[in-house]
Amino acid sequence: MKAIYLDCFSGISGNMLLGAFLQAGVPLAHLTSELRKLPWGREYEIVAEPVKKQGIAATYVRVLLSQDEQTPSLPAHHHHHHHEHRTMADIRQLIEASSLSESVKARSLSIFGVLAAAEGKVHGKPQEDVAFHEVGAVDSIVDIVGTAVCLEYLGIEKIFASRVNTGSGFVHCAHGIMPVPAPAVSELLLGWPSYHAGAEKELTTPTGAAVLRSQADFAASLPDSFVAARIAYGAGTWDTEIPNVLRLYLGDYAENQEGAQHAADILLLETNIDDMESQIFGYLYERLFAAGALDVWTTPIVMKKTRPAYQLSVLCRRKDKADCATVILRESTSIGLRIFRAEERLEAERKFIQAATPYGEVTCKLSSWQGRILGCKPEYEDCCRLARKYDIPLKRVEGLASMAVETIAYDKQEMESEKNALHRDAAHV
Repeated sequence: MKAIYLDCFSGISGNMLLGAFLQAGVPLAHLTSELRKLPWGREYEIVAEPVKKQGIAATYVRVLLSQDEQTPSLPAHHHHHHHEHRTMADIRQLIEASSLSESVKARSLSIFGVLAAAEGKVHGKPQEDVAFHEVGAVDSIVDIVGTAVCLEYLGIEKIFASRVNTGSGFVHCAHGIMPVPAPAVSELLLGWPSYHAGAEKELTTPTGAAVLRSQADFAASLPDSFVAARIAYGAGTWDTEIPNVLRLYLGDYAENQEGAQHAADILLLETNIDDMESQIFGYLYERLFAAGALDVWTTPIVMKKTRPAYQLSVLCRRKDKADCATVILRESTSIGLRIFRAEERLEAERKFIQAATPYGEVTCKLSSWQGRILGCKPEYEDCCRLARKYDIPLKRVEGLASMAVETIAYDKQEMESEKNALHRDAAHV
C-alpha cells in the first residue's frame, strides 16, 4: 500500500506539510482547483516557491489573502491573522456543503475534530462551540483541507511519523503570550514522543500536531516493510541552526508479519443501547470517527423483557481507546463498555483514482488484494453533485463512472500481467 513517513526533526506545521506534498508530486493546480470547491467566497492565492534551508532545497507555501484581511507583520504559517472567528460547527458546515470528495471531507473533519477537542479541553468549552482564532482562519483551513486533498491525490493509505521537535520559548497568539509548545499542541501530543532542540521557536503548530494525532502512527524510524521511492521537503518560516524543514518519505508499505503484530493494537468496543433516540446515532458516529474510530456500526438486538435495542460496535486503535470510550459514555445513554482485542485484521489495498465521464470527473475507490483488483466504487457525493448539476439520473452517473474506472484499472492490470509473463518467458530462455 502507498504510505508516507514524516520525519519531524524540525517540527511540523500545515504549510510544511503542503510544501512537502507539492515537492513530492502533487500539482499546485490540482490543489488549488480542489480547494476552490469550498464555498467560502474569500479571495486568496496559494504561493509555492523553492527555498533553501541550510542548503536543503525545499518548497515553501504561503496563503496570500485579500489586502483587507492580511496581517503582514506576522509569519504566514503561524496563522495569526485577525479574521472573524469560526466555531467547529461553522467549519463542519463549510466542509460538508462543499463538492469535495467524501474521503477528503471525512479526513478534513477528522483532523479538525481532534483539534477542536484539544482546544475545547484547554479552554473549557464543548467541542462544537470552540471558536478557532488562528486555526479558523482561511489559511489554516487551506492547510488542513489541502492536506486531505494531497493525501487523496497520492493515494496514501498509511501514515507514519517520527518523534516530534516541538521547539521552545514563547509565542504570541490570540490569547496572549503562550509557552511553546502551545497548550493545544501539548494536548494533541499526549502519548506521542516529543522533545525540543535548536532555536527558541514554535516548530510544531496545532495544525501539524492535529494531523499526527488524527492520521498517523508513531514509528521511531522507517518501518522495516517501508520501501521509500522518493523524499520531499516542506519548508517552515524560520531560519534556524537546524534546517527548518519537514522531511517526507513517499513509498510502499507491506503489512506482513509486522502488520500482524500491529493487529494486537486494534480493539473492539461494544455496548448495548435500548433507551436512546435513533437520530442521536448519526451524531454519535460522527464524533467517534473524529475521535479516531476505524469503523462504527450498529446491530439490532433483543434484550431482556424482549425490548428492541442496538448493539454499538466501534473498532479503534489502542491509542484511541480512551477518546472513543469518552465519546460513547458522554454522547450516548450507555453506562458501560465491553472491550475485546482483535487477534488479526486484514485489509484490501485501497486507493482513489479519478474517472472521467461526459459530465465531469468522479472520485472512485479501487480495492485490490495480492495485486488483483477486487472492485471499484464511485464516490456517492461526487455522483450526486453531477446528477443534480445536469439533471440526469444518479444511476447513469454511477454507471458511467464505473465503466470509466474499470477500463483504466483493468487495462493497467492486463498490461502488468503481460509484462510479468514476458519476464517469466525471458527467464526461461
